[in-house]
Amino acid sequence: MPREWQFVSHDTGLVESLARNIRSSTLLAQVLISRGMNQPEDAKDFLSAKLKTLQEPELVPGVTEAADEIVTAIRNKRRITIYGDYDVDGMTSTSILFHCISQAGGVVDYYIPCRLEEGYGLNCEALRELHNEDPTRLVVTVDCGISSVEEAALAKELGLDLIITDHHTIPDELPAAKILVHPRIGEDSRAFPHLCGAGVAFKLAWAVSKRLGDGERSDARMRNFLKMAVGLTMLGTVADVVPLVGENRLIVKYGLETLQQQAGVGLAALMKEIGLMGKASLTAEDIGFGLSPRLNAAGRLGQARLAVELLTTNQTDRASQLATYLDGLNKQRQTVERKILKHAREEIQNHPEWLDQPCLVIGHNDWHPGVIGIVASRIAEQFEKPTILIAINSNTGIGQGSGRSFAGTNLHEAVSTCTDLLESFGGHAAAIGLRVKQRQIDQFREQLCENAKLVESAEESVPRRIDAEVTLAELTVKSIRELEFLGPFGCENERPVFVSTGLELAEKPKTMGEGGRHLAVRLKHYGCILRAISFGRGDWAEEMENAGERISVCFKPIINEFRGRENVELHIIDWKPDEALSAVN
Repeated sequence: MPREWQFVSHDTGLVESLARNIRSSTLLAQVLISRGMNQPEDAKDFLSAKLKTLQEPELVPGVTEAADEIVTAIRNKRRITIYGDYDVDGMTSTSILFHCISQAGGVVDYYIPCRLEEGYGLNCEALRELHNEDPTRLVVTVDCGISSVEEAALAKELGLDLIITDHHTIPDELPAAKILVHPRIGEDSRAFPHLCGAGVAFKLAWAVSKRLGDGERSDARMRNFLKMAVGLTMLGTVADVVPLVGENRLIVKYGLETLQQQAGVGLAALMKEIGLMGKASLTAEDIGFGLSPRLNAAGRLGQARLAVELLTTNQTDRASQLATYLDGLNKQRQTVERKILKHAREEIQNHPEWLDQPCLVIGHNDWHPGVIGIVASRIAEQFEKPTILIAINSNTGIGQGSGRSFAGTNLHEAVSTCTDLLESFGGHAAAIGLRVKQRQIDQFREQLCENAKLVESAEESVPRRIDAEVTLAELTVKSIRELEFLGPFGCENERPVFVSTGLELAEKPKTMGEGGRHLAVRLKHYGCILRAISFGRGDWAEEMENAGERISVCFKPIINEFRGRENVELHIIDWKPDEALSAVN
């Protein structure tokens, strides 16, 4: 069912007053008011947020105790092992603490579990191995561990000191680690509700740096490290798709502005390899579609340690070598992904009855478990329903699954009703991971599809919020460029969404891309004509052509730069015949 459009009512006098006070266009003023910033002071603070407004790290529960423990270990030359994770958030978290302890003269190494052989998080075998190598070492987890009750108990039994730093959902039973660092534990849990693993690691590194200075302020060497670490924190924050609000937005904003000057040797090499070094300005999209996939490819294909080595090396030649290798690894990942995507589509064609169900569950022996999550996203988008792909290990008979939601369906809630059929399961509303025996897959599919009918789709039930209704003439290059001050854009700080009504088709809508997947159209309003596109909605072309004389379009405007020319372009989210909109209003 299509989502309703919810328009924000704007007071013209308030809009014009705010625009005058902050010296902006009325377009920007409308968006600010739509998002709750109708006072000039609030608007100015948001638009010109400074890094110096970051809250002190000790406000994160557990940071004070953990920083004291780490500083003592540094001074006593006690080995510190950072136990990370194989995604970009885990890699950057590991790198932040590694750089911090190295800069401070500590003895430090890191352990990154293999995604394909060990899976996510702490595992008992790894802890035994670390203990056997050096029973006196201090182990600090990053981006994992808050659910590792059994593993923490083993560490305690072995006499291995364990500090857990994490940001994931807090379970009913907490692990018995020596120290727990988590932004949402305890009474002081409201200051940083959205920090990712790298954000938590940055706060801890900042607290360590202060203690190595005069207690209140880091020395010059550690301040330089912290400036570099903001870039790594930004990378982890964007890659983990946490809300870009509050401190997260501030970290990403500063990180994007300074990354080209402050990047470490390895990250600079990767940026150079893919053509980002020297770019006039970086965006969150450059990170999400440029840097993150190269690093993630290493984790997905079982080589996450190489990505961490890239982010921590100080050797220019080695960094260049690793950057080239990771770029090639990403191309390999794309090839594997295309093969799985083709095979998954064929499986669906062979089982047309699956398309009548609310979810897709597809398993196969030949799939690579490291990339099925990406393919699940593609399948979910194409067939417009939550999708779980399962890579089956023929030797063990166990399938490793990865699922992605669609249209706001709470996939975690749906899968949680089937845990009796699963070996393990975790995740959140939009994405899940699981392990299941091959012989249980058909029953799991049947039970999941039955239960998914009872899970409400949050996206369909919540109207689409429109920042403002505008005319095409208001969408100038200058006014759209001004909207960039609202960024960086991402989760919970989306690009502004507008609606224009009474639009005519300046030409017949066209499809473009492989298989005509995408829509391209030129829209006209009182002599103003703008190009508009919609990715993955080539099916709209015929509907739009037959919709009547005028349509209303919901969109996000961007500036398209091509051959030195800048033009405003609309990315269509939704559209309706004008009669339909009139009926709603």
